[in-house]
Amino acid sequence: MGCTSCNSSKSSKSGCKNSNTCTRCNKFSVFDWLNNLTTSSVANKCSIIELSFKNGRKEYYNNLKNLSFKIGDPIVVQCDIGHDIGLVSLTGELVRLQLRRKQIKKDDIRSVLRIPTQIDLDTWHQAISLEKSTMLYTRKIVKDLKLKMKITDVEFQADGKRAIFYYLADNRVDFRELIKLLATKFKIKILMKQIGARQEAGIIGGIGSCGRELCCGSWLHDIRSVNISAARYQKLSLNPQKITGQCGKLKCCLNFELDNYMDSLKEFPKNKTSIKTKRGVAVVQKIDIFKKVIWYSYAKGGDWIEVDLDVVKKMLSLNKSGKSNFLIEDFISKNNT
Repeated sequence: MGCTSCNSSKSSKSGCKNSNTCTRCNKFSVFDWLNNLTTSSVANKCSIIELSFKNGRKEYYNNLKNLSFKIGDPIVVQCDIGHDIGLVSLTGELVRLQLRRKQIKKDDIRSVLRIPTQIDLDTWHQAISLEKSTMLYTRKIVKDLKLKMKITDVEFQADGKRAIFYYLADNRVDFRELIKLLATKFKIKILMKQIGARQEAGIIGGIGSCGRELCCGSWLHDIRSVNISAARYQKLSLNPQKITGQCGKLKCCLNFELDNYMDSLKEFPKNKTSIKTKRGVAVVQKIDIFKKVIWYSYAKGGDWIEVDLDVVKKMLSLNKSGKSNFLIEDFISKNNT
């Protein structure tokens, strides 16, 4: 099977698997950490497989015919109208966990039809070759109809009987006239699917500020919303140019280490917790979560004082008992000795 998206060799049967440019060949691959796990009974073996389609769309199908395949192989599956072809992205016990996590019932899963023939593959590639021209034509129609929407991508079904049009819009759009024109032009069933700015960035791809390929364009398929509090918890600069991604939203990577920061912050007192001393009140200026250090300064002025977390807890416990006849410097000198 050759790949029309990235000029892979026609002799390759499992696609190119190049996440840099290809939008179909297992773009969002998953490491199967349960691949060596075997069940005690053949009857308990998971027969459901995960197939990946264009732009990271994933579906689950039941391999009732016990067909033999490996990761990356194309498989023909049934659809509402006709059939489609997807690439095997996950098999085995890990699929069972994914179904449980996504709350997918086994009764709602369609069946695998067959291994694709050369005719199936030729029809599939012919449908894929129409996607770019169809997208450009649709954008022209949208402009003529003055619809406030943006056509991001088009995905044809393997048999060419249906096409998914991915679009971006801020508000609700009445695209009934658009669907009529497209159905008349291409003689296929039209399915409009709205996506967000993060999904659009994943489809287009690019290089992030870290110098690497965008996470949403290479491996991140479970895209979640990011709150500004994630940057505050990590004590990051709230400069929009630094914490905003190419999609115009907060960077997805702000969520990656948030749980570690949240766990570490449980050991610290509240940010506004001040210490009463005989020199006056000392307020928090800065926190280093992983070094477990807090910088204090006196409200009346002076330099910042670096204090270990354990020392801060001792001084706060003295304040709770009504004692404040001490200086922060005294505890630091005692701790160093």
